[in-house]
Amino acid sequence: MVDEATITVVSGRGGDGCVSFRREKYVPRCGPNGGDGGDGGSVYLVVDAHMRTLLDFEYKNKFAAENGRHGQGANKTGRNGADLDISVPPGTAIYDADSGEQVADLIGPGDRLLAARGGQGGRGNSRFAGPTRQAPRFAEKGERGHTHRLRLELKILADVGIVGFPNVGKSTFIAAVSAARPKIASYPFTTLEPNLGVVELSDRRRMVIADMPGLIEGAHHGVGLGHKFLRHVERTHAIIHMLDIAAVEGRDPLEDFATINRELRLHDERLGGLAQIVAMNKIDLPDGRDYADMYAEALRKQGYEAVAISAATGQGCKELLEKVWGMLEQAGAFLALDQEREPTTFTMPQAPETELRVSRAAEGVFVVRGSIVERIVARTDYDTPAGAEWLHEQLCAVGVIDRLEAAGAQEGDTVFLGKLETEYRFAVDRP
Repeated sequence: MVDEATITVVSGRGGDGCVSFRREKYVPRCGPNGGDGGDGGSVYLVVDAHMRTLLDFEYKNKFAAENGRHGQGANKTGRNGADLDISVPPGTAIYDADSGEQVADLIGPGDRLLAARGGQGGRGNSRFAGPTRQAPRFAEKGERGHTHRLRLELKILADVGIVGFPNVGKSTFIAAVSAARPKIASYPFTTLEPNLGVVELSDRRRMVIADMPGLIEGAHHGVGLGHKFLRHVERTHAIIHMLDIAAVEGRDPLEDFATINRELRLHDERLGGLAQIVAMNKIDLPDGRDYADMYAEALRKQGYEAVAISAATGQGCKELLEKVWGMLEQAGAFLALDQEREPTTFTMPQAPETELRVSRAAEGVFVVRGSIVERIVARTDYDTPAGAEWLHEQLCAVGVIDRLEAAGAQEGDTVFLGKLETEYRFAVDRP
């Protein structure tokens, strides 16, 4: 079962605005008519109820949305880039792969994450025309797309998780009470991935149970199958803790019980507080029948309800399931099969705005930093005289020129505006 993946998502770049002038014979007052560029496509992660693993991302892990088209003359706006939907299975938690921060938890149908917003299209030269600039010969560049590395972690959706040491009968139980058909054998760690089963009770009641792979001491550190599968217990609302009271493997069932509960708490303190019922399995064996009452009394003293069952014959299984249903109802837990919940839309956090700063890096060298300057430079075509003049106007408007003068910049000094290296000539050129 592939339940972890790292992917890269790239939104589309916005199309550039167009520089164009209307030139038609016998048409008076011809003027700028460059259209805007289209917006780049965005990337979404969307829950697909039919997906069960993250296997698809083993073969493809980079996804890019379509770029916006450039604007054209006659005020024609470029076409927007198509959005890209990436399907993920229910129960997928999304993390920023660089910061480790969780950005979304896509649980059910309709849940989606805006993983990378498309870049905005640039404005055409017709948008800059006015009384003081009647023939603008520049346009705006489209905004660059956004790139994010995301770590996907699948935590299966189940109402109830079955935990216990290897070979206590978890797989046999889920096969007996549901249509699931897990691998069953007499050696440890037969189950290598969680198995889901839908349990049908009377009055059309249904719940999803998950057979978790066997846990052993040190699981929270990755021993055995370790925390790779402990995280799948996190979404459950109740736990069936299965014990082999016939001690077929030679272990003490009460020591097993204490060990597994300790591992659950060490992995996540919340798991230690989940509603839990003990399934004392293998009462079909002589030792199981003889010691059932003794173990039940010992568990009751610890505050746990215990039900004697035989997963092999089905004895006691119905009683156990009814008690589990009662625990879920009492907790008011959301059932995995409930289709009434409202879909949730998440948005990838944007990079924080950085403050405008002007510093002297060396004699005659100044560095200007800040989100607003980086955006201005990225979206301005400063290679043309008209574009350079427009860049100057924008820098004046946001206070960069005033700050450079205050820092002591002189004519001819080198100024770094983000990635742009230029000479300081604004002192005499200011409008």
